[in-house]
Amino acid sequence: MPRKSARLAASIEFKNFVPYKHKRGEQYMNEKQYDHFRSILLNWKSELMEEVDRTVNHMKDEAANFPDPADRATQEEEFSLELRTRDRERKLIKKIDKTIDNIDADDYGYCEACGVEIGIKRLEARPTATLCIDCKTLDEMKEKQVQG
Repeated sequence: MPRKSARLAASIEFKNFVPYKHKRGEQYMNEKQYDHFRSILLNWKSELMEEVDRTVNHMKDEAANFPDPADRATQEEEFSLELRTRDRERKLIKKIDKTIDNIDADDYGYCEACGVEIGIKRLEARPTATLCIDCKTLDEMKEKQVQG
């Protein structure tokens, strides 16, 4: 069930999404590109915030004191899953805010590890990406080794 919610949250970012049309000779991370990604991030954040509001309203409306322990347990589990999903989204919202701050500081689109361009298509797939694909792959390989 949490994986379904995670997929749903990840799919939210692609509503009304229009890929950036790169022009030949265009400078990487120019003002139009910054505006494009700022728009994607703000829309994504807005949709996540709406989901938070829906969850709060749902939990208020659906909260009931069921006499049957099994019904109470089912409701508690449902609420627990929703809250866990919202917590993940809360962390994502913080990451979106940090990414918007990086855009405002003209420090977006470059790998934090090696400094190369992350790439428009990668950023459109994951607007909060901070590593190029090579560094991310290396990072994941290191993580697998540590976890065993």
